[in-house]
Formats: sequence, C-alpha cells, structure tokens
Amino acid sequence: MTEPSSAQDSPARPNAPLVSIVAPCYNAQQYLESSLQSIFAQDYPNFEVIIVDDGSTDASLEMLQALRQTYDFQLYSQPNQGVSAALNHGLRHARGVYVATPDLDDIMLPESVRVRADYLDKHPEVGCVGALIIYMDRHGNEIKQQRPRGLRRLKLDEIVSGAIVMGAPVSLYRMDALQKAGFYDPAIKVQDLQITLRVASHGYEVHQLPLHVTRYRRHPQNLSRRYRTLLEADLLALAPFQAHPGYPLGRAVTINKALKYAVKADKKEAWRLLRSIPLRYWNAVTLRRLKSLLLSRRKPR
Repeated sequence: MTEPSSAQDSPARPNAPLVSIVAPCYNAQQYLESSLQSIFAQDYPNFEVIIVDDGSTDASLEMLQALRQTYDFQLYSQPNQGVSAALNHGLRHARGVYVATPDLDDIMLPESVRVRADYLDKHPEVGCVGALIIYMDRHGNEIKQQRPRGLRRLKLDEIVSGAIVMGAPVSLYRMDALQKAGFYDPAIKVQDLQITLRVASHGYEVHQLPLHVTRYRRHPQNLSRRYRTLLEADLLALAPFQAHPGYPLGRAVTINKALKYAVKADKKEAWRLLRSIPLRYWNAVTLRRLKSLLLSRRKPR
C-alpha cells in the first residue's frame, strides 16, 4: 500500500479498495516530477503506482529511476510498442480493484481518485467512470475547462453511434471490467475509444461525473494533434461493431473529428475523408468542415 503525502487530510476509509494507478510514459521527462507529485498527493488512502516506460528516447527512464528515491512506485520498461501495449504490461502487475490510467504529462487533482472510487463503490453496474478536464498549456497555464452538464449515463448503443470516448486520464475502471474486456488490443495504438467500447460491450455502463479531476496538458506532442494516428486507431476500435446499427453514424462522427485537423493540415486528404461519409450521415459538423474546405480554396484578393 502506498500512503499519499496528504494522508492526514484523507477521509477515514479503513476498508477502501486498492486502486492501481497504471501510467504509461513516453518522452515526458520535463513533466514527470510535477505529474508524480500530483499522483502521490491524492487524498485517497489506498493505492499503488505502476509506471511503464515505453521505449522513451529522452531521459525519462533515467529520471524515473532517480525519482524512485522520492516516490514509492513500481517501474518497468519495454521497447516502444505504443500506449496500449504499455498499459497491458502494467496491468499484468496490478493488484487493484479499480484502475486509473493517467498520462505522465498531466496533473491529477488531489481528490481525483477518491471521488471516482467512491462512485464505483456505490454503482456496481458501472465499469468505467470518467469525469472532466481542465486544459492547460505546456507551461501549466489554464486554457479552458470542460463544462459540467450533469451526470452522463452511457450504454453500448450510445457509445457506438456517437463514437463516445471516455478519456483515459479522467477514467477509473473496474478491474473486473478490464479483465472481461481482455485489456487493450496492442495493435490499436490509442487506448481511449477501444477500452470504452470493450467495457460497454460486456454489459457495463459508462458514466461521466460533472466534476473536474485532471489538468490536461496540451503541447505539440499530444496524440490528439496527430489526427491520422487517432483516426486509424478509432476506426480499428469501431471495426468489431460493424454489425451494430449505430456503426455507420459512429464512423461518420469519427471522420468528422479527423476532418477538424485534416482541413488545416492536408486538404487533399480532407476531401477524401469527406467523400467517405455517406450523405445520409452528414450533419452540421460535416457541413462546417465542407465550408472550411471551400473557403480555403478561395484565393485572397
């Protein structure tokens, strides 16, 4: 058991379930210390920390080895295989009833684990509980916050048709649900949508709390900026659900998301993606992407 540094302020929970915090790391050297500090400042009384370095090419592994003098965590390393494989590696060593998967360039708020673990304690039908993000820039300055809109309760049909992602840095998973899902498919390099779908496909509900639990760092290396990788991964995650009636709409939602970046980065690719959405699945977002493409073709006067 790992005692957080703020344990004296924690609510009395002698029987609190063990939470495994499994964190993949890839080239995060400049953010590691602040991220680990936030993890070990959790006000939850019973957690373990497992970090898997995924073949970092910077000094991340050496820094993590040094930080073990300050923080009590398990450290493993592997050749670069992607975040899904890194999480599977860490999960093989995890003993928790619940599992958190933060990124090591983000900051967990002190109550992050506690509020989500409390929710899973009271809702056995929920396999994954997510929450909201506060966005910050690479220097830690707040940019914006996701707006609370009440508790969201999601089941498989809605997740497939909306390609709804419960972001890994704000999600707490029931270990039983992850085991039934078979953990992560290492061939799918992005973890969020695939595990949301996998958990829901085994009959669990996915809920989102209207609470902020994580400060998410935006910087040029963010996977969300690498839209081609994200698009490929999300389409692969959706592929097993092609027989589901919501699949065509979910695929259109996924392509619309990629178009946001393709319109700016590669107009030829953007046109190809746009044409791949059947007209009956076009919506207001698709029309906005089309408008952006048409306007970008006009030559300035």
